[in-house]
Amino acid sequence: MPLTDVTVKIDLLKPSGLVGLGKVLILAKKTGESTIKNYSEITKVLTDFPKETNAYKKAAAVLGQENRPKEIAIATYDPDGMEVTTAEDAITKYYDKDWFFVVTADAELADQLKVADFVEGKAFKMYAVQTTDPESRNAFKAKAYDYVVNFYHPNDGEEADAALVGELGSQEVGSITWKFKRLAGLTPIDIDSSELKAIHEDGAIAYVTKAGLPQTSEGIVVSGEYIDVMHSKSWIKVNIETSIQTAFANNPKIPFDSDGISLMNGQVTTVLEQGFSQGMIAKNEEGEAIYNVNTLSRSEVSPADRASRIYNGLSFSFELAGAIHEANITGEILV
Repeated sequence: MPLTDVTVKIDLLKPSGLVGLGKVLILAKKTGESTIKNYSEITKVLTDFPKETNAYKKAAAVLGQENRPKEIAIATYDPDGMEVTTAEDAITKYYDKDWFFVVTADAELADQLKVADFVEGKAFKMYAVQTTDPESRNAFKAKAYDYVVNFYHPNDGEEADAALVGELGSQEVGSITWKFKRLAGLTPIDIDSSELKAIHEDGAIAYVTKAGLPQTSEGIVVSGEYIDVMHSKSWIKVNIETSIQTAFANNPKIPFDSDGISLMNGQVTTVLEQGFSQGMIAKNEEGEAIYNVNTLSRSEVSPADRASRIYNGLSFSFELAGAIHEANITGEILV
């Protein structure tokens, strides 16, 4: 993440100029010095990565979706190089660059798990990984990741992880669930309900046919939480940080009094209202957003904090809108 003087911490409680967060980074092997480069079209990817490379295939899957991002990034590493020799090295080097979802083009399971551990430790951006056998699925299940999406798709030559984030990652955060979605370039796998249940119990999703329609079988991360919840959580965090940081920069100073505190309250409220309009935050029976923003007055803040010019008195909470993923319907026949 970029440098900031604002830190937002969100705890997920159950029950009781905005950043979009959709750009995809591909980590790929390439001989030579490590680089990161943006691409807006697949033809431009071809100048650096031939069609037979996994990097090209992942890029084609992302950019071939109907709701593809405007651009992607590809970061390289060289196993025979001196410094950036693994996918983990590459994501460490380029974590603070402009991207949100990462996929790995050439990494084996051990390296994939290291990337997953790194992303999970940062608790902000997300990693989509494709597994092709139950053993690999279980390797991720054991870690119960909140920021990793495990797409089980054993069909050879199909890039499910890249297709998923390419189609859904750049759509307005909060406006969609990641279940029921059709992805270009994927063939549904032929499994029965017990096999699908096992995949979901492993914290993975699949691409299947339901009611004659190809679609994603679920929308969960490895821990079982929903992808749209984790995406929304990161969106709220970064946009509140950006909003207040911008207020710091655009004002001669923000006074440590009721005016300054009110200004920060307003910045947070604006972001939450936007989150509500995008479908992240639930509404009550009157159609009003269910959230609260609370502040402490100057007199309620400790003298030490005032002397240090640190305001620790702002907090917020909101109720997730969620989505309906299943329905149980009863009926009767009258004669």
